Amino acid sequence: MTEVQEIRYEAQRISEENREPEWMRRLRLRAVELYARLPEPRWLPNWEGLDVQSMILYRGSGRAVSSWEDLPPEVRRIYERLNLPELEKKYLAGLSATMDSSTVYASVSEKLRALGVILEPMNDAVRTHGDIVRRYFSRIFPAAEHKYSALHYALWSGGVFLYVPPNVQVDMPVEAFFYISTALEGQFEHTLIVADRNSSVHFIEGCAAPIFRDFTFHDGAVEIYAHEGARVRFTTIQNWSKSVVNFNNKRVIAERGATVDWVEGSIGSKYSVVYPSVVLKGEGASTSMQVFSISKGSYIKDGGAKIFHLAPNTRSTIVSKSISAEGGVNIYRGLVRINRGARNAVSSVSCDSLLLDDRSNAATIPHAQIDEPTAVFSHEAATFRLSPEVLFYLQSRGLDEDAARGLAVLGFISDIIRELPLEYASVLREVVSADFSGGVG
Repeated sequence: MTEVQEIRYEAQRISEENREPEWMRRLRLRAVELYARLPEPRWLPNWEGLDVQSMILYRGSGRAVSSWEDLPPEVRRIYERLNLPELEKKYLAGLSATMDSSTVYASVSEKLRALGVILEPMNDAVRTHGDIVRRYFSRIFPAAEHKYSALHYALWSGGVFLYVPPNVQVDMPVEAFFYISTALEGQFEHTLIVADRNSSVHFIEGCAAPIFRDFTFHDGAVEIYAHEGARVRFTTIQNWSKSVVNFNNKRVIAERGATVDWVEGSIGSKYSVVYPSVVLKGEGASTSMQVFSISKGSYIKDGGAKIFHLAPNTRSTIVSKSISAEGGVNIYRGLVRINRGARNAVSSVSCDSLLLDDRSNAATIPHAQIDEPTAVFSHEAATFRLSPEVLFYLQSRGLDEDAARGLAVLGFISDIIRELPLEYASVLREVVSADFSGGVG
């Protein structure tokens, strides 16, 4: 069986097991054709492609439960080690947990349910809320974007569907957590968020995987539609293990007066390719994107952000911060496009890179396409090196060298940490401190 034949077989199996409507089955098969035709993404450095046939592409569908006690004990222990039950109880209005190919846990507060908020496993929502899902699914981030977005749409399974009705304000965050349990596996979860007119929601995405001897491939997608006047906060901390190759396909469309605040953090993974993008479609729409990444060791983080100004009086800000250590490589690859007719659009980009030693590297590759003469655009970039003088000063105050490095890193990204919910900021500080004091990041 050839690679494409295997992907087609798995796509059909996923569709049949989940009793999908015909339009979704056709979408999957169309994505298989696109995958066969599209070239490898040659814009990426040191990229040799993937041996898709060596991976487990689908583990079979499972049924999500709404009580932690109903999970198999071995699965529940994983989430308890990650502290998810406690986080849900204290801080969240809803939680969905995906392991490998299936959503295993899904819960939403009675308050949100009474307001008409829908939080369901994506595989279920295709059937139960097909009219809404079909209106948005793959329309925000299409399968033809590149070869691995096509692979995602052929094989997607698991993930979350969130719908917030008009004028509903979700006061507490909603979270989706994705976990990969075995090596040589592909995870292709899909998240679709629709914030209707004048609604608001904060969505948190968490990711983790144990350390494997062989690589694991993550190829997820996030599609968000912010209708007129809606406000969406999206926070993701990707703490994959260093054996995960991470592709992520993320895009938001913001209508008139909508606001999108995005924090994208990448700590782990062997090779990470993530460029979240926002399309400012309606007049007065705005976005603030804060992106940070840490590459410690022989790992590559290739990421950034993309903004498209399509309407007048739109606003955007990108702040990117990267830390490279022990031979790590960070690449910022960004795009700001301001179309003709987007009068009085304003956009600013700031990229800062911190190098902790002489073996590490950072590159900034910005791209701006400004077609509107009334637009205002600015870009600045700077690279800093952690000097021996700074380390000496911190050590003279009683810190050892590793602790001093960790403190310097936390100070460098402190303005982004302030944007995180308190509990998640605390977790991030612990992870960064452990990574720079001899622990595993």
